[in-house]
Amino acid sequence: MRIGTWNLAGRWTSAHADRMIGQDCDVWLLTEVNERAVLPGYLQHTTAAIMASKRRWAAVLSRDGFVALADPHPASAAVAIGETTYCASVLPWRGCGSNPPWVGARHVDKTTAAVNDIDAALPAGRLVWGGDWNHALSGREWAGSAGGRAALTGLLERRELQVPTALLPHRIDGLLSIDHIALDRTTTVRTADRFEAVGLSDHDGYTVLIEFG
Repeated sequence: MRIGTWNLAGRWTSAHADRMIGQDCDVWLLTEVNERAVLPGYLQHTTAAIMASKRRWAAVLSRDGFVALADPHPASAAVAIGETTYCASVLPWRGCGSNPPWVGARHVDKTTAAVNDIDAALPAGRLVWGGDWNHALSGREWAGSAGGRAALTGLLERRELQVPTALLPHRIDGLLSIDHIALDRTTTVRTADRFEAVGLSDHDGYTVLIEFG
């Protein structure tokens, strides 16, 4: 099974669709999704909340049928496919402000609140969680904060998740990815890759090829 994540930066053209189709993913965890985005052959569930004009916070796309779940946070979308929950999230970034959906004055407070809401809302059991977390998981922290990273890694530990995208590079030289896909630790990861998206988004995309345990 192949799973992808990509921050679309609110853009959508036939070139975006072609890039996604070329990745041959079974499930996509998308963020900053243009309301015109439709990928042939996929069912789609987006957040109820609007991020900006004609832009939703997140979406989950699947080739198979799913049960749409209530948004675990206004910036997160979730579905159930069989016994697995799939969730796509945007987490707070430096300078995101304190307007909804973010709660708190400091970045660490906003990230902790969002992470706790997501953790409390998602059901127990097998989870695939991804999206634009705005945090590297090691090394230099550019988009997030040390405290925000600690809140995020705390959730990963509680849910016993591995993150095969953690050591993949950011588009900016010397930085690690802030877009991630996390999976149950019993899941076998065959490959984890970045695909370039220069000219389409300010984020590159990431895919993992897996086998559930």
